[in-house]
Formats: sequence, C-alpha cells, structure tokens
Amino acid sequence: MRNRLTVYLCTLIVVCFRGQVNGEQPPHEKPPNLLIVTVDDMSADSLGVYGCRLPDTSPSIDRFARSAMRFEHAYVQVGNCMPGRNIMWSGMYAHQNGVEGFVQNEKPDYPVLCDLAQSAGYFTAIRGKVSHSTPYTPYQWNAVLDSDPSGHQYHVKDPKSYGESTLQGIKLAHEAGKPFCLMINISDPHKPFYSPKIRDGVARDRFVPSRVFKGEEVPIPGFLFDDLAVREELSLYYSSVRRADDAFSAIMAALNQSGEKSRTVVLFCSDHGMPLPFAKTQLYYHSTRTPLMVRWPGVTSPGYVDRDHLVSAIDFLPTLLDLMKHKHAQPERLEGRSFVPILRGERQANRDHVVLQYNENSGGNRHPMRGLVTKTHLYLFNPWSDGNRKFATATTGTASYRRMRELAETNASISRRLQHFDYRVLEEFYELDRDPNCLDNLIGYTEQQHHIERMRAKLASELQRIGDPVGGLLHENINAERTHIFMEKEDERSRKHQEKRRLSRLGNKKPVSQLPRAALTIECEKSTRSGDQLEVHIKYDLPRDLEIQQIHITLRYDAPKSELGVSEKIDRKRISVQGSGESIVVFRVPNQLRAHQLRVAAFVGEDFSVNRLHKVSDAILVKTD
Repeated sequence: MRNRLTVYLCTLIVVCFRGQVNGEQPPHEKPPNLLIVTVDDMSADSLGVYGCRLPDTSPSIDRFARSAMRFEHAYVQVGNCMPGRNIMWSGMYAHQNGVEGFVQNEKPDYPVLCDLAQSAGYFTAIRGKVSHSTPYTPYQWNAVLDSDPSGHQYHVKDPKSYGESTLQGIKLAHEAGKPFCLMINISDPHKPFYSPKIRDGVARDRFVPSRVFKGEEVPIPGFLFDDLAVREELSLYYSSVRRADDAFSAIMAALNQSGEKSRTVVLFCSDHGMPLPFAKTQLYYHSTRTPLMVRWPGVTSPGYVDRDHLVSAIDFLPTLLDLMKHKHAQPERLEGRSFVPILRGERQANRDHVVLQYNENSGGNRHPMRGLVTKTHLYLFNPWSDGNRKFATATTGTASYRRMRELAETNASISRRLQHFDYRVLEEFYELDRDPNCLDNLIGYTEQQHHIERMRAKLASELQRIGDPVGGLLHENINAERTHIFMEKEDERSRKHQEKRRLSRLGNKKPVSQLPRAALTIECEKSTRSGDQLEVHIKYDLPRDLEIQQIHITLRYDAPKSELGVSEKIDRKRISVQGSGESIVVFRVPNQLRAHQLRVAAFVGEDFSVNRLHKVSDAILVKTD
C-alpha cells in the first residue's frame, strides 16, 4: 500500500511539474491578477524595443519587454481613442457595440471587461481614460483611481501618481479579498505634450521627464517631412514618450512593492499611433500597429518575440476572460478569440490578417474607412473620398499640419501630401515590407491587381461576416451611385450625432451657465512675437456629474472690428474635457499683423449663446523687433 501511495504521489508531482513547464496551471490554482497598462497616442516604433531610432526613449518599458512576450504584428482596429478602447474592452466592432465615435451608448445590451471581471470574482479599478473605456459613464467599476485617498485629484501628467494609483487599487482589492483587474491608462504622450517653457522664472510644466529631447536629435517619421517646426513638435512628443516611460516605471515599482508581481499578468499596449498627421485618426500602418507585450509569470518566455501571428484589440477581451478562467470565457457576441495558446508557446491557425475600421472623429464628423492588413500588405477603402469632402481630424491642429499647409504653397511634393491627407482617394494599397510609411499607393499598378483583388474580396467577405454596412459597397464592383447614397446617409448620421452631443450638453444636471466663473481660467504669456507659437493653459474645474464638455478657445485681435475691417478672430481650437484638470493649446501668431495686441477667449459648452461660462485673458503684446 505504501509503495502504491509513493508511486501515486511521485506521478502527481511529475504531472504538476510538467503542467507548469507547459504553462498549464493546476486546476486548484487561483486565476492570476490582471494589470492592464495602456499609453495614449504612442506609435509602436517610438519604443526602443520596437526599433526606435532615437536612443533612450523607453528604458523602463524596454526592461519590461525583456521579461515579457512581445508581439511583432499586433494591431488596434482604429486610430482614435474612444472607439478603439471600446473595441478592446467589449470584444465587438464599433458598429456592433454602438460606440463608433465619441457619442456614448447609454443603453448597451452587452457586458464589457468591467462587468465580466466582476462576475468572475475580480475587484475592478481604473485610472485615466475613464469616460473612453466603457460605453457610457459613470460605469460600475469597483473603484476609480483618479484621486488620492483624501480625494485630491491626480494630475494626468504626473508619472509618480500612476504608481500611487496602482498601489491604491491593489490595496483595495486586498481589502475586498479578491484578485484584481486594474486598468491603468497613462495620459502621455497624448497632447498636450511636455512643455519646457518658463514663465516668470517658473517652469510651466511641473512634470519634467527624466530625459528631455531636442529637435536636432529626433528622427523624422517617413510619413512626415523634415522641418524645424516638425522637429520641435517631435521633440516634445518624444519627451512625452519618455514621461510615459517614467509613469510605467512607477507602476512596475508599485507592483513589485505590493508583493503581487509573481501572481500578476501584465498586458501593455498603446491605443493607437502618435497624434500627428498620417498617424492618429487613420488606418495606416503607423496608425494601428500597437506595441503589445504580455508577461505571465511562469508561462510566457521572457524576451520572446512572436513574429508569426497577427493579433489585434478585438482579441484582448477573449484573452483576458481565458486568463480569468471565466465560466463564460467565450460569450457568443465576442468577435475576437483568445491568444492564450500563443502565450503558452503554441501556434494558432488563421492568424494572417486583421480588419480595420474607422467611422467618426471627436467632433462627430463621419469619414468611414475600412482596411485589411497582413504581414506584408495593407488595403484601404475610403467611401467618403469623392474629391470634395475634406477629412476632419484632431491632427489638423498640430504644428506639423499647419507647417505642411504653409509649405504646400511653394513645395509641390508637400502639396501632393497635403492633398492626399485632406481628400484621400477611394482605394489605397501598400507593400508594408517595402513601404511601411505608406507613401506609394499601388492601387493602379497592373502587376499588383491580383493582390489587390484578393485583399478587396477578403475585406468584403469579413465585413459581411461581421455585419458591417460598408461591406455591401465592396461586394462585386465598387458602385459610385451606391457609395454616394451610403455617404448621404452617413452625412445625416453625422448631423444627428452632432445634434445629440449638443443637446446632451445643454441638458446636463447643472447647466454650464450656472457654473462659477472660477471653474475656468486662462493663463498665457504677457507678450509674444509675430511668427512664434503662443501656449495657452486652460484650467477647468467642472462637476464630476457633467458629461464630457467642449471648451472653445479663440485667439483674437485686441482691437475693435471697426478698426480691423475684418473679423477679429485669428484661430479657434476646441478641446474635450471632463472633471478637473489642465490642457495646453498652442496658437501660431501671424507673421503679418493687423493689430499689435492679442487676447485669448474661452467658453465652456457647445453653444455660446446658451452656455455663458466665458473668460477673456489680459492683453498680450506682440513684439515685432
């Protein structure tokens, strides 16, 4: 009897050991903690481990990569935030989950990560991007970690605070006696970028990255052009990448301090590419490729790079449910599938393409685009492009776009790029292994037609499979009349979405017109020079029960219209905000001035005639010497 028992125990030990080696957890072992870390508006190749040509942008993330599994071919579905994040955490495409742009779905008929993790026994908490990570807000997270325990609001650009939020979330999960599912969303390198400027002897930006880069040392992405204004903007972007790395370092230090590192799966990614032209709000290679890394202690091989499979954001939720051992690990409505087998070192079939899907920008403007990407090729279909419609996107507010517009007047090459950016063409086809910057559209090349037809047909099939209405436009031949009718309906949807946004803001519990004037402040330099950039700091303190609000900021001449003979407005920008915080907008002061003093005006709300929370800065002297 004793010998038989000894044999049984030895066999059990061998089986358990073999299971651990193969990445299989014993049935009695608890599901792991989950720590999801995202960065905002970061291109994959801005990280050293993904081949960044600028040294030292991401030492902490690179160090993490050496302990994790990294995916070479990972994509998000779309290059803008709220639709993209809702795809991640619903496991459904945008036309299915109802969040095609920045209009909330107030009555979703499906669960998201937050709900499913809670039903699996997890404590759920989130820091940052709260209003963009679920179909509506406020949502039923167990905790929102945007404030410290005393209620003081963290600054979104404070790297240290992300570590504090992580520790706070882990502590709350311990107190609840549950494993944690924490989503920590780092704000950088989303605009406003780090600003090195000094005002009255004091740094405007209190949160200085551990390394600040200069314009002369930054690489120029191939989809942009070399220019001093572009270099300056890129230097601020890469400095903000480094600050995101500082925040990631704080998060990892907090996880180590908690003692939960060995029991925690860490998933790291970016929501989309850099917030500059031809990256953000697009479907190009540098728009949708994400730096995906997963560390599953005892399972993933440290430093291993998967170059065989294409995975995407639509797969994130099924994978996390698989890790949770959720009893409903594959809900019927999930469009993606778990890549846990890949994490275990196995191969998965049918991982050779990803469907891309763009619909609407933050202003409610609809410019539907669909794409299919493989390891070597990218096919894009732009039904909105008719030579007349102009693309609306946040990146037109960047210094790089403004400079492109200026140079296009005298530079034929840049003029062609501007034309393509603004108006696009109906179809695009690129060889990514040769042209990852998507500069050479091969759609009309005879020798490429068999590739194009195959990818067009595959995209049409995939769109019809998932019920995407754009699929009907690609079926058989692309029909101009059918596309025109489709876009007329899209234009009507755009008008309805914009009206819905306007009415929802006018119908808030506390009208903006009733907010105290102290809820909005403007800070800017007392003087500037013609041709220079003028930074404007907008600070806001809005009630948390308000939905996302628009702040309109206008640079104008400080002189009566009767003297100017024209409108006094120089430029206007719009930002989306919620709660309390600070945003920076940048204006370019005209070279040719009609008055030598300027002012900045700002108001909160969609309609100035109704929402009267309005502020005007002191006069700004423009020096011309």
